[in-house]
Amino acid sequence: MSRKQKKLLLRIICSAVLFLLGLILPGWFGAGAMILSWIICGWSVAWKAIRNLLHGQLFDENFLMTLATVGAFALQQFSEGAAVMLFYQVGELFQAIAVDRSRRSISQLMDLRPDSAVVLRDGEELEVEPDEVQVGELILVSPGERICVDGVIRSGNADLDTSRITGESMPVSVGPGDAVLSGCVNLSGNLTIEATSEYGQSTVARILDLVENAQEKKAPTEQFITRFARWYTPAVVIAAVLLCTLPPLLLHQSFSLWLKRALTFLVVSCPCALVISVPLSFFGGMAAASKANILIKGGVALEELADPGIVVFDKTGTLTTGTFRVAEVRAYGCTENELLLLAAAAEQYSPHPVAKAILAASPHAPVGTLIEDRPGFGVTALVNGKTVLAGNLRFLSECGVEVREWADSAGTIVYVASDGTFCGCIRVEDSLKEHVDEAIQALYDRGVKDTVLLSGDRKQSVEAVAKALGIRNVYSGLLPQDKVSKLEELLKNNRVMFVGDGVNDAPVLTLATVGIAMGGIGSDAAVEAADVVLLSDEPRRIATAIDIARSTLRIARENIIIALGVKAIVLILGALGIAGMWLAVFADVGVAVIAILNAMRTLRLHEKHGF
Repeated sequence: MSRKQKKLLLRIICSAVLFLLGLILPGWFGAGAMILSWIICGWSVAWKAIRNLLHGQLFDENFLMTLATVGAFALQQFSEGAAVMLFYQVGELFQAIAVDRSRRSISQLMDLRPDSAVVLRDGEELEVEPDEVQVGELILVSPGERICVDGVIRSGNADLDTSRITGESMPVSVGPGDAVLSGCVNLSGNLTIEATSEYGQSTVARILDLVENAQEKKAPTEQFITRFARWYTPAVVIAAVLLCTLPPLLLHQSFSLWLKRALTFLVVSCPCALVISVPLSFFGGMAAASKANILIKGGVALEELADPGIVVFDKTGTLTTGTFRVAEVRAYGCTENELLLLAAAAEQYSPHPVAKAILAASPHAPVGTLIEDRPGFGVTALVNGKTVLAGNLRFLSECGVEVREWADSAGTIVYVASDGTFCGCIRVEDSLKEHVDEAIQALYDRGVKDTVLLSGDRKQSVEAVAKALGIRNVYSGLLPQDKVSKLEELLKNNRVMFVGDGVNDAPVLTLATVGIAMGGIGSDAAVEAADVVLLSDEPRRIATAIDIARSTLRIARENIIIALGVKAIVLILGALGIAGMWLAVFADVGVAVIAILNAMRTLRLHEKHGF
């Protein structure tokens, strides 16, 4: 509990003691105790009401509470006036505690940021701020310290706790040459790490930026409540004025009787249960998702998650591990090693995972000069004075090379030609991620209308993956612009969720109804463009995100129904004189507390789904 909350609790206790004394003491002594109870508990509310009036903000909950309680005192209803303010502040305390708890659940991620880093500069060890570390500098990380930027280990072996970044519960053993992410904790051994990114572009900085900006995007439900409260509060104030003036004028009844009913009407009408509990529900849902290593960028994304419609997948790095290996080589007119060397010499400048697999399989270091790199097609390079082409079937065909098509196999096929003569082809394959078949089935279990696989790979390779996973629709051989066109076609009649990880997926992630990026291995562009980021790179977390979104929306709607339903009943009863100020207190503060407690259930949604 914060210092401010402790002060409020102390005021509530003092006010409650005076309120009880007011019930015991006779006459004006009791009335004095009630007024003092109101002053201790309600002066801050009255001051806010006055300050807001001076700034042109007339109709808010502070104004309603102050007007109703002062009116009750004017009618000598001292106990009712003091009780309204006392219980209102109790509700405010519950609200503050609930909001702080939600914020703490998300702000725990802020612990990812290390306080400092030790770098080697001119042979000396210097302690600097994380954002002062430059790309290429060597960082020393001792046991128990947190890695400050993304990098590659140059010396040392250790076990890393990566749970806060990837969700992996078991320590991960790393050594020289292994890439490491910022935010991971070194559990054992001294490490020397070469920084591959500045702090601002590191994994941990991206995560924190996503968390800090998540609440800026309000969901339609949240926006509705904000607009509703803006019109609702002036409407009930006008209704209360009419309630206390028209019956005495038209029916010649007691003005004090209808004034009391109007004050009851004002107390009931306070919209705090709605205004607080619905955003709190969304905030709690996002906090629960973050504990399951799912970052949701605001209420809009969370609400869209609840009804994904069609789910569209990229293949490489999304459904597969993205770790390629050369599975088979077919050489014509040369040896397999010569073919691998030609391909490696051409592909050495390409960042594509397939190129890296060919380089890893090359018998020795290749020598070549890049002439042209056509993303989605292939590369042209000069190797030992010969023009070498390495790419897909379409690329070599457009270049006028007659090839022997490898049409009976899954995997990615790289065709190689030298000076216009076909030399052979290399089959590179990728393995499926663990539990990915269960992830697809879980989506069908949750009522997803259809699943689609979009990929730039060969038809046979893509269809093999789709068949293994039960994905119903397949589109292969697509360039980045083809993926955009296909998604636009799907969006004409459907809500579409797209799941991807690469740079070329960024336009599609932005275009989709809701875009989900793989945050661990995904590119910066994909993570930036997506609405949801899976830090653990596990497709099965998509179903978890949908479950959390649906539970959050259900709780938010429950709060709307509870608050409006109870208030509507008590407003009618108050206008008829059946409900008094005490029932009004319940309808306002009691319903607010119930709604807040109900909203706080969202904080534990991740436990419900096994995380």
